Amino acid sequence: MSRDIEDVALTAGAAIGALDAAVRRQERWAGAWRQRLALSAAAVTAKQVGRVEDESALRDAVLLTRPGDFLSVGPAGLLLLAWRRLAARPGDELLTEKNLAAVLEEFGYGPDDEAVSDLADDLRQLAAGAGMVARLTGTFMAAERHGFGRAVGAWLADALLAQRLGWAYAMPLLGAEAALGTSARPRRSTAGSVATSIETDPERAKGLLAAQARAALRAIDLSAELERRADRLLAVAPKLRAKAADAVVEKLLSDDAIVASENIAGMSDRGLRRLFDRLVELGAVRELSGRPAFRIYGL
Repeated sequence: MSRDIEDVALTAGAAIGALDAAVRRQERWAGAWRQRLALSAAAVTAKQVGRVEDESALRDAVLLTRPGDFLSVGPAGLLLLAWRRLAARPGDELLTEKNLAAVLEEFGYGPDDEAVSDLADDLRQLAAGAGMVARLTGTFMAAERHGFGRAVGAWLADALLAQRLGWAYAMPLLGAEAALGTSARPRRSTAGSVATSIETDPERAKGLLAAQARAALRAIDLSAELERRADRLLAVAPKLRAKAADAVVEKLLSDDAIVASENIAGMSDRGLRRLFDRLVELGAVRELSGRPAFRIYGL
């Protein structure tokens, strides 16, 4: 490994180490943190595939769809579901063949049991023996070898990082990086093993490491912002008189946003709207949609 790559790897390692410390604090608002990162990753992914939906439109696509109505979220909404899956599923379930098949469908790929099985095998090899740089670059090459694009490579790299560090849940990091040091067009190869490209394409390896460092630092910045907002919410929580206020507070801490009409602990729509109005008045939450109806609230 060249000196240049070693320097970038050290920088990325330091950033990941700082992020690891933040993740291990297991803050009450960690769910909202992960889901906010997932939304950012989905917005960048949507733009990369030529879609026009921004974060607000993606949030609407998922939150304003009837629960369980998988197909009605549309192609862009499915991208958000893919990144939300990364943030919400236990880390040890992310790279099972069943979960890989589901997430690839959300990314828009047709069923291919053989490709999923081979991809799972490649990822197990990388998880078992590769170092930090080889694992990162090898993950993207594994995705491309089976015909999947860089968004899938980013998703898989985030999942492998979580497993390597023993995180209970993965942090959506690389999906929000517009420049990943990889080709935009996936390639198929008949090679039987996963190469790492460290020597054959050192600039690509450096680009991926730099992207991972940027993503980790951006996640840390977001954690500081959400910590301030969560502290404010928790400070005003004792003033709330609604019977299900505690359940609403926990929901706000665990997710990106809540629709004002959501069914929480049996609260009526009217009661929930009154509670959110009170929380906005106290400066504890924000209304995120900017609409007079179908309003959405979050930290």
